[in-house]
Amino acid sequence: MSDHHFHVHGPHDHELEHVAHHGSSDASTNSIAVATAVIATVGAIFSYMGGATQSNAGLYKNNAAIKKTEAGNQWNFYQSKSSKQNLAELGLQLTVGEVKDNFAKEAQRYKGEKEEIKVKAEALEKESADWDHQSDEQLHIHHRWAQATTALQISIALAAISLLTKQGWLKIAMYAVAGGGVLLGAAAWMHR
Repeated sequence: MSDHHFHVHGPHDHELEHVAHHGSSDASTNSIAVATAVIATVGAIFSYMGGATQSNAGLYKNNAAIKKTEAGNQWNFYQSKSSKQNLAELGLQLTVGEVKDNFAKEAQRYKGEKEEIKVKAEALEKESADWDHQSDEQLHIHHRWAQATTALQISIALAAISLLTKQGWLKIAMYAVAGGGVLLGAAAWMHR
């Protein structure tokens, strides 16, 4: 091995070293650096909001599943009461006297219990549907936040390329993409 050090510097490294030793007199470079910092900060906020809405969507979907299970349990209970009512009605047809009266009372009782259970099961199904709807809304908002964050990340990449290549059109593209990202973030904020 040699004691000589061999370094390969890319254009980005060279630019950073130049700015570190001599400062930057290029106002465009400074404005891009500041814009990149602002875009990164806004992007971090958008990313947080995207994560929060994704978590909410999962939580709401879980609540919907719980309510759907509870509704299913109620429908099973309803079915059980229906079977008992059917047996009581069969007993009503096959018997006479006091036993027949007992079967009639049982059939009526099961019929009434079934109605209460049905109302409860339908209410639970409605709750489940409401949670599902809220989950879908949160997921839609999450996608908007994710799109906004992605646009800002692309904008930051364009800023770096603009600094390296000194291409003015890339600086314009950076601001345009960042503006699009902010608009997407605004749409997410307004739940669109």
